[in-house]
Amino acid sequence: MDGASEQPEQAVPSATAVRVIFGSSQRERTGCSEIYVEASTVRRLLGELNDRWPGFGDELNEQCAIAIDGHILSDALYEPLPDRAEVHFVPAISGG
Repeated sequence: MDGASEQPEQAVPSATAVRVIFGSSQRERTGCSEIYVEASTVRRLLGELNDRWPGFGDELNEQCAIAIDGHILSDALYEPLPDRAEVHFVPAISGG
């Protein structure tokens, strides 16, 4: 490589696409820092992520809360995703 970013090429997102931004451990799995996905609910988003990276959406659902446009939700499977929403998966904090 010539030192350029190794991010996959993406088409210009549609007016309804959801922007998913990955944290560092998620970037290790996906190889990219963000993607645009057509999904109307969190459940559909997770399904799209499973299609791209088998098992990844399931892992995120089990191990993370989700932030939709800055609002963190811990049980968001059936939450609607507004057009052009920004989504982050927030790893659970464990303690003890």
